Amino acid sequence: MMLRYALQTIRDRKAGFLGAFVALLCAAALVTACGTLLETGLRGKIGTERYAATPVLVSADQNVHETTVKEKKGKTKTKHKAKPVAERAWLLAGTVDTVRAVPGVERAVPELTFQAVPLVGAPGEPKPSYGHAWTSAALTPFTLAEGRAPQSGGEVVVDRALAARAGLKPGSELTVQSTGEPKTYQVSGIATSAHGDLGRQSALFFSDAEAQRLAARDGQVSAIGVLPAPGVNAGELAGRVEQALRGTGAQVSTGDERGPVEFLDAAGARIKLVSMGGAMGGTSLLVAILVVVGTFSLSVQQRYRELALLRAIAATPRQLRQLIGREALLVGLAAGIAGAFAGLPLAAWLYGRFVDSGVVPATLERTAGIFPMFAAVGASLLGAWAAARITGRRIARIRPAEALAEAAVEQGRPRRLRTAFGLLLLAGGAVLVVVLGSLRTEPASTPVTFLAVVVLAGAVSLLGPLLVRGATALLAGPLRLAGAGGHLATANLRGNATRMASAVTPLALLVGMTCTVLFITPTLGDAARTQAREGVRAEWVLAARGPGITPETAAAVRRTPGVAAATEIVHTSVRVGLAKYAAQGVTPDGLTRTWDPRVTGGSLAGFGEGDAAVSELAADQLGLKPGSPLKLTLGDGTPVTLKVTAVYGRGLGFGDLTLPHGLVAAHVDNPLASSVLVATEPGAGAGAERLAAAVQGFPGVQVLSAAAADEVRAERQDAGAEINLLAMGLVLAFTAIAVANTLAMSTAERVREFAMLRLAGAKRRQVLRMLRAEAVAVVLIGAVLGSGIALAVLTAFSVGMTGVAAPAVLPVAYAVVVGVAGLLALAATALPGRVALRVRPVDVATSKA
Repeated sequence: MMLRYALQTIRDRKAGFLGAFVALLCAAALVTACGTLLETGLRGKIGTERYAATPVLVSADQNVHETTVKEKKGKTKTKHKAKPVAERAWLLAGTVDTVRAVPGVERAVPELTFQAVPLVGAPGEPKPSYGHAWTSAALTPFTLAEGRAPQSGGEVVVDRALAARAGLKPGSELTVQSTGEPKTYQVSGIATSAHGDLGRQSALFFSDAEAQRLAARDGQVSAIGVLPAPGVNAGELAGRVEQALRGTGAQVSTGDERGPVEFLDAAGARIKLVSMGGAMGGTSLLVAILVVVGTFSLSVQQRYRELALLRAIAATPRQLRQLIGREALLVGLAAGIAGAFAGLPLAAWLYGRFVDSGVVPATLERTAGIFPMFAAVGASLLGAWAAARITGRRIARIRPAEALAEAAVEQGRPRRLRTAFGLLLLAGGAVLVVVLGSLRTEPASTPVTFLAVVVLAGAVSLLGPLLVRGATALLAGPLRLAGAGGHLATANLRGNATRMASAVTPLALLVGMTCTVLFITPTLGDAARTQAREGVRAEWVLAARGPGITPETAAAVRRTPGVAAATEIVHTSVRVGLAKYAAQGVTPDGLTRTWDPRVTGGSLAGFGEGDAAVSELAADQLGLKPGSPLKLTLGDGTPVTLKVTAVYGRGLGFGDLTLPHGLVAAHVDNPLASSVLVATEPGAGAGAERLAAAVQGFPGVQVLSAAAADEVRAERQDAGAEINLLAMGLVLAFTAIAVANTLAMSTAERVREFAMLRLAGAKRRQVLRMLRAEAVAVVLIGAVLGSGIALAVLTAFSVGMTGVAAPAVLPVAYAVVVGVAGLLALAATALPGRVALRVRPVDVATSKA
């Protein structure tokens, strides 16, 4: 029976349930989109291209492992953890002989993979370009369509797609930038594959000796392709190979497992996407709960008269709870299904933007499974049911006479339980802010930052009536200046504080969340830029516009008259245990002339091979001091032990670890310097023109002043802010929709109130003026509360990450946020208000409703 009543109520009150439906639909779409990204990170396929004809692939272990053993209550617990390294790990060349000796192996083909960038203008989007030895062409397989195989160190074979784009043919000359100086080769042949052109990379094939020279990995191979003998099952052969290599650290891959070996960036992007999808999903779910509960609260509040009448004619509390619950489930089911389907194109769009911005490589294919859709429908049903139970709890429990009284006049004081929970959330938010001020790493602080915003917004939601009444007391004077409309607005704000609070909450959340998203990256980026700007002593910086700056380029600059020192910098990340740290490699000669990281312990004098300098943060986390041994794993998985010679304070600007350039360059995929700091002798005249002449013969090198280099860092920071905004953009859009939805619901249901005002003598323009005054007051209250939330959270973030309470607030961006929120609120109030005022007051007064 209750189900029939619920269906009839929804049918007769479509407008009343429309707001709840929109809120749930958007929430379901958001959950589907974030869930799809999360599923892509967990199960997204990384297809292979180069190893299409290689059923079994042997590669080095790309992870650092740690095993812990704990004794507890007489039981031994062993935990094994693994984290990926940043660069490609290499195998010993002797592994090839071990694989060849396995029964069933027809060929074991050693593979070399290294960067090889063709320096040629070609239309279309550039692709990653890799060099290989021609003997490994069989792994795809590539065969010659034109010309012949490379027979000397001066010849190269290119794939057909690259030849078509660059207009190459046998006999053409092609300059290639690899791991050393650029070199011009003669194209000896054009290669093609039976599987079609490579879609996500370009392949260049060199002679075996030249490929070994360019890879700069003597006695190592990047992988081994295993071709089974006729009649040998690939799965069985993989098992034999794995058994033969047991204990060596080598890994054996078949099927879809080959893709992550070929595309390391895609394998790393999986982890990033899981983290990003989880953070977005968790934040969006909390925001959705807050918004949906607020929407249902407003919906039930608008039906108090109807529900009170049901109580007065002997409906039991259980029956009312069943009615409200079934209504919510019906609306939640419809909205959940529609939102789940709407979330699929939303996920595709978001994934495409991540690919375009370089956050996720195209080699990681997006999944479109049904699990996120089921999760969205389930979340919609659960959220709707829980929200309805929470908001309908009071009207279902009180006595019939009291129900009619509460339906006639809004309760003067918020319930104690609501206030208590609001204070509890406020205390929880304060605790999160305090914790945030003690977190010093971005991965740890970012989720706490957004959680604190949502928790504090939840406190605003529960304490909203009290906050609105307090704010109304302050705004009463200015509102009266608006005449009769202002007087009416003040009376409404005081008498309907709960209804107004339901509009203030999403506005405060919108302003707070948007300001946090917009200003969190500048807060960290400005501090890092300041440290880098103050720590660079060099007057000039060589910047790479291509793969990097070669050692010969830096040597040419050092020979330039007037140059005092030139420091090459190459970047990577390393692991100390399983913890990941950003690291840079620097050439030691003249280091203190070009670089000042603000040393607080030890000294950089004599810094060289076997030494390391660490930031204060890393020193605190790892318990290091000058003279301490530092055991770490380099980017390619090579373990080393260094001695700490200095501790410095500018870790944000220069990374947590500084290592010798030669050590880092020997263990990264791209050993070329990303920049070179150039210090000149005072009055020597070694300016931009002389430095430009020195690097004129080296392609892809730009001479910048220290100020211009700082501007380049600012541009990279802006790009990071855009990615951050893109990641949280769906949550912000959902919150903006919630603002408009809540205000429109609140205004559209006031038809009878407007009619009574007009029958009492108020003119149409006075009612509209009242609505505008209410909207302005709601915007002011929401903007102040949201700004306060953002300021508290950003200040704590700044204290934790930079050591000073200096959040970066961009005035123009802040004004735009508040302005857009205000326009949104005014539009969502004015449009439904004008529609409601079109109905004649007499018709409303004499209607059954």
